Amino acid sequence: MKKLTIFFWLCSALVLSGCAETKYVFHYANANEKELLWPKEEQTARYRYVGQLIGEQNFADESEGGFTKALLNALKWVAGVFSASGGSNPIVLQRPQAGVTGADGRVYVTDASRQGIYVFDPVNAELQVWNDAGGSGGFVSPVGIVVLDNGQVLVSDAQLAAVIRLDSLGNPLGFFAAGIMERPTGLAYDSVRDMLYIADSGAHDVKVFRSDGTFVKRLGAPGVLDAQFNGPTHLSFRNDKLYVTDSLNSRIQIFDGDGNFLSKFGERGVYVGNMPRPKGVAADSDGNVYVVESYQDHMLVFDENGQFLMPLGGTGHGIGQFYLPAGIWVDAQDRVYIADMFNGRVVIFQYLSQEDKSSDLPVTTTITSFQ
Repeated sequence: MKKLTIFFWLCSALVLSGCAETKYVFHYANANEKELLWPKEEQTARYRYVGQLIGEQNFADESEGGFTKALLNALKWVAGVFSASGGSNPIVLQRPQAGVTGADGRVYVTDASRQGIYVFDPVNAELQVWNDAGGSGGFVSPVGIVVLDNGQVLVSDAQLAAVIRLDSLGNPLGFFAAGIMERPTGLAYDSVRDMLYIADSGAHDVKVFRSDGTFVKRLGAPGVLDAQFNGPTHLSFRNDKLYVTDSLNSRIQIFDGDGNFLSKFGERGVYVGNMPRPKGVAADSDGNVYVVESYQDHMLVFDENGQFLMPLGGTGHGIGQFYLPAGIWVDAQDRVYIADMFNGRVVIFQYLSQEDKSSDLPVTTTITSFQ
């Protein structure tokens, strides 16, 4: 009887709302107006919390007199369209691995649990999930992802041992690197040289291709010396440098655009700032380097010389906390995206450069002070 009452109430609300056309707009989830500071002392702010990407909840119905999407979903539940046993459920991130932000503002996120690519489009206010990898069927374990200048999307799949090429609509265009890769994970792209870098975690090296799939060369070999790797995972290319997470050697290695070794930093240890289990790596326009340290659930910030500046995070589910985070990337506006894997979300911070601390992004949380 109670469910029937809710149903009639919702139907009445639907009638009163009229027949206005449904119009959804994109927004960051869990963005509020309360400003929180880390650490508590008053120091110069370096990061502003923007919000989260979690799925359909990032798109709200703002039609005149219309329902919110949550209310429409509630109506469907009452009518029996949704079921607790697994009928039509809202689309949400499950285990985000890595991502990239395209020049058009679309955010692409690989999800190992959903075995697909989530595409958040804030301009057109829509969310897509791409699952088709082509001839062999769907994705199995997608990890790395890049967007080429022509709009094509390249995705590495660790289990398929190949890179899958997609057009801008998510249609598969074929494989490459199949038969050459053992376990491809991280991807990075140098558009100036047309070089695609692929971390081969199984072969303990980084393989370099042209964007058309032509093999160019290998970087590194198994080992612990400079320019050698032990289970490389995530990659990033920015400021004409290639950053490689040399995960099982607990360090980051940096190469120039021609593949020459430049430097390294990081070490094992029990203190925050050490790298017992590094994963994602990225850099901003000022040369600061971000490393996801998944063992202690932190994002670690280093300067361009590898000097440790500050941690951000800790284990948990709240704002400024992570639970087994994985990939990280930085867009052209210096927004830092963290794939907070076991919290099922992508958390976004705005880096506030030394020159300009202003931003038109929503202010909710400010992370303060390089230590």
